[in-house]
Amino acid sequence: MDNFDSNYRHRLEALDTTCVSDALDKLGLRGSPNGLRPLFDAAKPIVGRAVTVKLVAAGVTKATRHACITAIEVAKPGDIVVVDAGGRLDTNCWGGIVATAAKLKGIGGVVADGACRDLDECVAMQFPVYGRAPVVVTARGRTIEEATNTTISVSGVQVRPGDIVMANRSGVVFIPQEYLDEALDLAEKIKEKEESMIRDLKAGMSIIEVDKKYGYEQMLEKSSTGSAKA
Repeated sequence: MDNFDSNYRHRLEALDTTCVSDALDKLGLRGSPNGLRPLFDAAKPIVGRAVTVKLVAAGVTKATRHACITAIEVAKPGDIVVVDAGGRLDTNCWGGIVATAAKLKGIGGVVADGACRDLDECVAMQFPVYGRAPVVVTARGRTIEEATNTTISVSGVQVRPGDIVMANRSGVVFIPQEYLDEALDLAEKIKEKEESMIRDLKAGMSIIEVDKKYGYEQMLEKSSTGSAKA
């Protein structure tokens, strides 16, 4: 997907995660994990391709390198690091050192299925961090990196290297790369319909009239053939 920045980024940045989530629902795809949010108020919305990291519990097998540094090394500017820490809240999976390296590399942000620390540093450098919670406890001796750029699970949602990541205050959504064109087309149609509904409301139409006009509850239904309705 070498044409991502030129062909897709501007279209995705014009959309809200909610419209994309609705489009994935209409396609019968699960792409919206629960419970992930910006970990500081000024975290900007992010869009990019996923570079994935899988963390597991530390034990007899010891860490051979700082977690997430391989992902930073292989990532391209604009990519998003996505960390599968199994939702753990007792230790961090992202901190100030890797955030600094990622910012200098031009990485667009991190989405972590776990807790993150050093958030004051991330605020200062304006590096967006999305995750489950803040934490102060180090990962050293508690987790190790199992793999980089492998298929991971984020709150039960499958994420693969190169899948598309979007995040804003409403939450996080992942778009399977094979469905990007179809999901984008549907999301743009949903956005257009919702904007038309809001215009009609502002023009004085009642919410009952607007709901009847646009059939909002039927927007995500599929046809009898299984394909999504326009």
